Amino acid sequence: MVCPRCIDAVRHLLEQAGYRPTQVTLGQAQLDHTTPADPAALAPILHEAGFEVLMGRAEQLTEQIKGALGEYLEHLRTARMPLTTSAFLTDRFAATYSHLSKVFSRTANLTIEKYLIRLKIERVKEMLSYGEMTLSEIADQMRYSSGQHLSNQFRQVTGRSVSEFRRDLLPKRMSLDQLA
Repeated sequence: MVCPRCIDAVRHLLEQAGYRPTQVTLGQAQLDHTTPADPAALAPILHEAGFEVLMGRAEQLTEQIKGALGEYLEHLRTARMPLTTSAFLTDRFAATYSHLSKVFSRTANLTIEKYLIRLKIERVKEMLSYGEMTLSEIADQMRYSSGQHLSNQFRQVTGRSVSEFRRDLLPKRMSLDQLA
């Protein structure tokens, strides 16, 4: 789970299944102790809605790291002197970055750095779709060293240039403007 809507959806699914969640956070749900949890029964319910039941500590930690990296993007955007990714994660999890990185890479089949780049590019795509900022402004806000660096990384991740992405958005934006 990586967003508030996911948290609400999981809470609702658990309640519909007869469980009483006491706390649902990013990547974790705790149930009332009076209701015995049956992971085998929960898995299909959650899977049908696009969620997975993660039972191992490594899988749980990986999901928690993913959630924290989403928060880190906001930290990058708003902090005057943002922490490095490693400092942010070690502060959050009270574990060495080496340990977090090994667990994440083993369970996600992707490094923390590559996952963060993908998250950043998704945020960039969102910002581009609004059409309110230049690429240079987006690069500054996302803490890229330059618009060119962002453009290169965008192409590596998406297989398309920023211009191609914007061109593909144009018909969608025009049709929305025509509705107004």
